[in-house]
Amino acid sequence: MNGNEELLVGLVSISDRAAQGVYEDRGLPALDHWLRLAVSSPWRSETRLIADDRPSIEQTLIDLVDRIGCHLILTTGGTGPAARDQTPEATLAVADRLMPGFGEEMRRISLNFVPTAILSRQVAVIRRQTLIVNLPGQPKAIRETLEGLRTADGSLLVSGIFAAIPYCIDLLGGPYVETREEVVKAFRPKSAQRSQPA
Repeated sequence: MNGNEELLVGLVSISDRAAQGVYEDRGLPALDHWLRLAVSSPWRSETRLIADDRPSIEQTLIDLVDRIGCHLILTTGGTGPAARDQTPEATLAVADRLMPGFGEEMRRISLNFVPTAILSRQVAVIRRQTLIVNLPGQPKAIRETLEGLRTADGSLLVSGIFAAIPYCIDLLGGPYVETREEVVKAFRPKSAQRSQPA
């Protein structure tokens, strides 16, 4: 992978009823909309709408990493305590390494809004050179965990998890991802920052 290529993001919405057409999926549009607002460097996505079925989730993640070559995969849905919620187990099953800080921070952010955030079991892992992150199922919670918390005047109170994702992708050998600071400011150590063209 080289630093000049575009970011390839796998977007996976996991919902039995949406996959069956019982209702319209809201996860994929929410992920796509937020990324369009936040990411300023070139990117494109591979989208999947699948049932909350562990073998299907595992195979989808493997395909997006091993065959498609995604640098980042964001999943939404299937992270609660119900027996049918299989996303964390499927994600861990395909992992080479764990990234526990993402799940911890997502729960911390969401606890500012709902006490049931502690029931969420989101995880983040690395498979090969790909970061896979389980996000909440609701569009509002997706935005909050990616973007962070702001005060009434718009100043940042708590950074969202996406602030750390571009540097993580750097460390995994992926493309240099830049963001729009008014949405989310990517954090990198000074030694890893590229100078802006004059």
